[in-house]
Amino acid sequence: MKPRVDYNTLTKLLRLFEPNPDVLEALKGSGIKVSLGTRNDDVKVIASSVSAANQWVNTNIAPYSQVNFTWIVLGNEIIPGIGVNYGRNGDNLPSPQNVISLYKKCGIKLLRLFEPNPDVLEALKGSGIEVSLGTRNDDVKVIASSVSAANQWVNTNIAPYSQVNFTWIVLGNEIIPGAEGVFATQAMQNMKEALISIGLTNTKVTTSFFLAGLASSYPPSAGAFTDEVAEVMKDVTAFLLQNDAPLMANVYPYFPYASNPAEIKLDYALFQSKVAPVTDGSLKYDNLFDAMVDAVYSALEKIDAGNVSLVIGETGWPTAGNGAITNTENAKAYNSNLIKHVESGVGTPKRPGQNIDVFIFAMFNENLKAAGVEQNWGLFYPNTTAVYPLLQC
Repeated sequence: MKPRVDYNTLTKLLRLFEPNPDVLEALKGSGIKVSLGTRNDDVKVIASSVSAANQWVNTNIAPYSQVNFTWIVLGNEIIPGIGVNYGRNGDNLPSPQNVISLYKKCGIKLLRLFEPNPDVLEALKGSGIEVSLGTRNDDVKVIASSVSAANQWVNTNIAPYSQVNFTWIVLGNEIIPGAEGVFATQAMQNMKEALISIGLTNTKVTTSFFLAGLASSYPPSAGAFTDEVAEVMKDVTAFLLQNDAPLMANVYPYFPYASNPAEIKLDYALFQSKVAPVTDGSLKYDNLFDAMVDAVYSALEKIDAGNVSLVIGETGWPTAGNGAITNTENAKAYNSNLIKHVESGVGTPKRPGQNIDVFIFAMFNENLKAAGVEQNWGLFYPNTTAVYPLLQC
């Protein structure tokens, strides 16, 4: 059955993510303002020449002169986002209202909140910031127990905040590997159903993985999950693929460097290497971040989940707590080079040109965390003074 346009029910604006001849035929003479997108794969082709752009227009626009094309959108979500984790393990942090104002002032468009907090969610209303909201690890098993439990969580923590842009809901943090990991898939399924019940069909549901779940990670092509994690991840990734959702992975080059500075060069960890010290078959790596990310991609491929995309849920560099390697100079170098690398859109050697959203850890130094390194990941002191210059605030 071909699409038809019902003038009585449709709004005056319509977004179509890629051309479809039947839909475009149905739109002729409707008067509806249309936003037409290109496929992400077509962006590079269109960029190659005016001739390629002409061909796309002649195929998808010219035959539909009676369609009101108001916008042509090159791809969907092709520009990667840089976000910052809003950790709250401190007794001297600014008010949520002041924190959200700081995010907006600094142009931070993505925020990760590890668990619901009513004051923070109130402050986020109408901010336009894309929010990744986590559940407490203890709640994962409960949410997995029934759709009713998921509905209760959603009705408490999501439904009252309709003016908040919930982009991701994350079941736990670093629960894979871990005891809660076995409940992740069912919890995600129940959460997705609960979100749909209140109309949030586009909010992605995922869970959080950290690299201790890899049995091997070097070279990157050898990346593989432990046997125990692989069994959990097969079900997790089946859900993610079915729902076009990413896996959230925490990637910290600081930790392998700190544990083995004799073998891993600092410039390799800080995106400052002038050469590519790691060669893996035909692929060359000039930074540790890419190598770690590609190890996760390799592990996913080994369980037939190579099409699962990633969001980096945490990464960063501490400014104190472990001698000379933890200082503001190294932290600034890592995070500033990370931002340049991600925003360039180059991807990784294994996934060239594939964009990836990244969350930097963290917004503030948090004094209730364990003494030492754990207290010193912040971009800002609790008085909102920058620990080092990074963002344009």
